[in-house]
Amino acid sequence: MNTSLVNNSRLDYLDAARAFALILGVVFHASLSFMPIFIGWAVMDISTSSAVPAFALTSHSFRLELFFLIAGFFSHMKFHKDKLRGFVSSRLVRIGIPFIVGWLLLRPLLVSGWLMGAESMRGEVNIWNAAKTGFLSLLDLPKDLLVGTHLWFLYYLLLISAGVLLLHFFVGLHKPTKNALTRFSDSVIEWICQSRLGFFVISVPIAACLWFMDHWGVDTPDKSLTPNIPVLLIYSGFFVFGWLLHRQKALMDHFAQLTSIKFIIGLVAVLSTLMLANFQTKPAHPQYLLIKASFMLSYAVMMWSLVSLTLGVFKHFMDRPSKVVRYIADSSYWLYLVHLPIVIWLQIAFAELALHWLIKLTGITTITLLVSLLLYDLFVRSTFLGLVLNGKKNQRVLY
Repeated sequence: MNTSLVNNSRLDYLDAARAFALILGVVFHASLSFMPIFIGWAVMDISTSSAVPAFALTSHSFRLELFFLIAGFFSHMKFHKDKLRGFVSSRLVRIGIPFIVGWLLLRPLLVSGWLMGAESMRGEVNIWNAAKTGFLSLLDLPKDLLVGTHLWFLYYLLLISAGVLLLHFFVGLHKPTKNALTRFSDSVIEWICQSRLGFFVISVPIAACLWFMDHWGVDTPDKSLTPNIPVLLIYSGFFVFGWLLHRQKALMDHFAQLTSIKFIIGLVAVLSTLMLANFQTKPAHPQYLLIKASFMLSYAVMMWSLVSLTLGVFKHFMDRPSKVVRYIADSSYWLYLVHLPIVIWLQIAFAELALHWLIKLTGITTITLLVSLLLYDLFVRSTFLGLVLNGKKNQRVLY
């Protein structure tokens, strides 16, 4: 997704942070086969670690929230640059098309991967039969529509974008003269960004949404086109927060400011969340509901803290033009779209190897990124696909 400013400059650190959020998702998915207990993933490796659940819980708490906040920031920028018609057109092309086409192309590969993963844990793998079954699964449509891919985030991004536009016009936020609601929302965002209590206040509604999840933490709503309301509210909150931040761009500096108190809050929230997570499987505990409520609040504070700290780190180190960062930022959307089948197939190939789990995780992640980058440079960056995903064609690096 193009993040060009109206004057054709770019906020390089936001580009980099968005790329980080998406690439962290690649590492997150690559780690799931190394869980010490079987979680229903495609395959379970013979080498596992208790460190993986801690990484998965922490990374999953903020990576997509960070993505949606940045998406909201740049969506507001795009809306005011291209107006309603241009904004809607760009969302349909650069989100709608990848969602529909990507789902049709990737779902058979993912179904095949899940079948091979199940077979590998029984000691037998039939690649051809799994591939054939995967493509035949398309004949079952519309049954299980949306099920089986990681592209649900594009569906929710479309829903949230449409909802924000309706709200924007319904309450008159598009008018040049600020109304009472506009002034109120601006003052609330300003207070949140500048107050030490801001994280705790905005964590309360997030914690309330988390209470209604099926599991402790944010659910993955990939089973139905019917929106998961608590999940939708959380991602909408971050999107709207980013949208409103762009209305007062100087506040981004406050929100992303690195302070010792923010590091302390984030560290305490992470440690508290990891400790409280151990009680999820102990519903008979006499203080279970209190522990669950404490976990939800701690998780929400961790979420906001890590989003803010990540933006602060990238602003501190990458708030300058870089050809390498620009290239990775441009390619990250494609990387995330195509990574999951590659990850799963590699997890199956690595599952029975007598290697340390960290070596395997590093290998799976590295190979996935290299293969995805190669495909991007050869077949996407300078082609029509690049125009769809990035809003423009760019010159290839490899010749």
